[in-house]
Amino acid sequence: MSTRKKQPTPPALRAAFQGEPGAFSHQAAMDLLGPAVVVLPCTRFEDLFVALRDSQVDAAVVPIENTLHGSVHENYDHLLHYDFRIVAETNVRIVHNLIAAPGVRFKDLKRVFSHPVAINQCLDFFAANPQIQREPFYDTAGSVKMVVHENLRDAAAIASAVSADIYGAKILKRSIEDDRQNITRFFLLRRPDQPALALDEHAKKGWKTSLVFTVRNQPGSLFRALSAFALRDLSVIRIESRPLRGRPWEYLFYLDLIGSTAEERVQRALAHLQELADMLRVLGCYRA
Repeated sequence: MSTRKKQPTPPALRAAFQGEPGAFSHQAAMDLLGPAVVVLPCTRFEDLFVALRDSQVDAAVVPIENTLHGSVHENYDHLLHYDFRIVAETNVRIVHNLIAAPGVRFKDLKRVFSHPVAINQCLDFFAANPQIQREPFYDTAGSVKMVVHENLRDAAAIASAVSADIYGAKILKRSIEDDRQNITRFFLLRRPDQPALALDEHAKKGWKTSLVFTVRNQPGSLFRALSAFALRDLSVIRIESRPLRGRPWEYLFYLDLIGSTAEERVQRALAHLQELADMLRVLGCYRA
C-alpha cells in the first residue's frame, strides 16, 4: 500500500479585470487561467493596473485590440507607465446575447441596456425591432446584473452568455451581433518579480514578442529601425503609433513580431534597434 502523500492543490490565482463579473474580460481571464481563477472586477482600466502593482492580485487581464474597433489606446499607455510583463494572450470572439430576467418574454421588451460599443455592434437587431429603445449603460455584464436585480419586466440587456449564468438570467436570443468576426485580443500581465506560469501546454503556434520604442524625428529613422527586423527575416505582424507626451508630433511605436527573445536572430535585431532608438523596452515574450 502506497504511503506517498498527496500533493496539495496550489491556490487559485487572483486576476483583475475591468467590468462586472461576466464581462468578456472575465471570460478571457478564465480562458487564460482556468475556470477556478479568483477575479477582482475593477471600475476603470487604471484600477486593475494599480491592483497588480500593489500585489492585490497575481495577474491582470486587459483588452488590447478589437477586430472592428481597433486598439484600446488607454491600455497601450498604461503598458508604458507600469513595469509589467505580457506573459500570455488570448482571443475572445464577442458573442452578444439578448438577456432578460426570468419570465420576461421577447414580446414584452421596450428597452435594451448595454455598453454603447455593444449596442453599436447590434444595429441590425435594432433595425429589425424598431419598437425596442436602446439604453446605454456602463458595462455589458453590469446591464444584466441591473435588469435582474431590479426585476425589470420590459427590459433586457446585451452581454455574454457567462453573465446570464452568473446572474441567473435568461437568454432570449443568441448571437445578435452584426459581425461574427468580432474578436478581442487580451493580454495577461504579471509583475517582473513574479515566477513564470505554466501556460504553454496547449499553445498551437510559436512565440510573439511585443515591444515599444522611439526614434528621432528625422527622415528615414523609422525605416532604418524596422530594417533591424527585415534584415533578419523576422515578421513584424503589427505596429501602432501613439503620441509621445511632452514632445508634440513625436511618437511611440508599439510593435509585435513573430519570434522569441531566446532566439539569436531576435536578440541581434533588438541589439540593432537599440543602437537606432532613443528608447526601447520589451513588453513581453509569450506564446502566440
